[in-house]
Amino acid sequence: MPAGLSSNDEEQWVRRMLDRLAAKEQRRRPSDDDLMERACDLSVRYLDGRATPSSVRWVDNQQHRWGSCTPDNGTIRISTRLRGMPSWVVDYVIIHELVHLLVPSHGPRFWALVEHYPRAERARGFLEGFSMAANSPTEEW
Repeated sequence: MPAGLSSNDEEQWVRRMLDRLAAKEQRRRPSDDDLMERACDLSVRYLDGRATPSSVRWVDNQQHRWGSCTPDNGTIRISTRLRGMPSWVVDYVIIHELVHLLVPSHGPRFWALVEHYPRAERARGFLEGFSMAANSPTEEW
């Protein structure tokens, strides 16, 4: 902090920095409501609004999946392991699950719809690399 600030100026500066940090954390760790809003926006942008989830929420119990979907009731669950990852990666997982609302299997039609998301291939590579790094034993030299 610059020397010579009045206590009032110092207090305003600290408040401004705390607000910035809170906003950054909110972007890094969106709430369930934020996920639902993102899912609806992604559906409109990349799936012509055809995928309409009933809920999208974070879950702690997915250690081997990034997300899951129940097409019968329209619920989507996103693993909390994604929190803090780049937003385009989280968006990819949301898109993947949204497409399951339209196509339950992983056939050619499913992947064609997923590919409407322009960063799909990049996000898959990111997640594969992350998984590989997380599951690799540490080598000693």
